[in-house]
Order: sequence, then C-alpha cells, then structure tokens
Amino acid sequence: MAKSELTMVVEPKCQRLADSLGFELVDVSLDKEGAGKYLRIYIDKPEGISLDDCERYHRAIAPQVEDFDYDFLEVSSPGVDRPLKKDRDFERALGSQVEVKLFKALDGQKVVTGVLTDYSAEEVVLDAGGAEKRIPRRAAALIRPVVDMEGVEDVEFPEE
Repeated sequence: MAKSELTMVVEPKCQRLADSLGFELVDVSLDKEGAGKYLRIYIDKPEGISLDDCERYHRAIAPQVEDFDYDFLEVSSPGVDRPLKKDRDFERALGSQVEVKLFKALDGQKVVTGVLTDYSAEEVVLDAGGAEKRIPRRAAALIRPVVDMEGVEDVEFPEE
C-alpha cells in the first residue's frame, strides 16, 4: 500500500467510521515489521477507549480495508502518553507538562520538559522552570505529555 493510498483511501474510511461511532481517529499507520505489514488504527474518546470499543471498531473497519495490502490489523488506544501531532492534541495539552525529544541538542539539551504555554505550526513554547523555551517543531523528534505516576499505588497481583 502506497503512502498516498493510506492517506487518500484508508484514512477517510477510518475517519467516517470513527465519526459514526463517536470516536476520535487519532492516527492511521502502516508499519513494516519482521512478521509483515501492520495496519494500525488508533482511536480515542473523551472518557477513554475500552477494549469493547476497539473490538467493535475492528469488526466494522476490517471489511472496509480488506482490499489493501497489509498482513495484520490492529485497533487500539493511543495511550495516555500519546504523541502530540495535530493542533487538537496541542490544544488539549496547553497548561500541561510535556516532554520534547529533539533530533539534535539545543542549548546542550536533547530532551526539554516544561509546561506547554503556546504552539503554532512552526514552534512550541514551554515554561521550563520559569524560563521560556521556544522550540521549532521541525527540530522535535517527539512531543508527548508527561504522565505523572506520583501517588499511584503499586499494583499487587494475587498469587496463584
């Protein structure tokens, strides 16, 4: 499947189904891995996506994309630390801690963490401990929310 086929044909089908089910289509990718080609579809909704939601979406989208060249179809949640890619992702993250991983070090840092205070198509603006950091988006390899695990109790599993 060519990249253009993914964006011109598969993504619109995925978007229409997501809209009809009340889900947000976060991303669609075709990833080549050892065992074959994975068509990965990430969906979300404000209260979070359940396994049942993923299964329902999978069953509905599979017949619509069966003519395309892939070996495995995966439908899942993007996770709480999903990368910020689209404007709506940045809008949701305003005022929150984010981590920016850079392709090359900027001011001696390859990773910058701070509160996202603004963004545009060209840059993100962080408050990094009181210092304003303006980072060109093209310099960022990955931008994602920082997940605060403080206060989360250790999970204990029953012994078998």
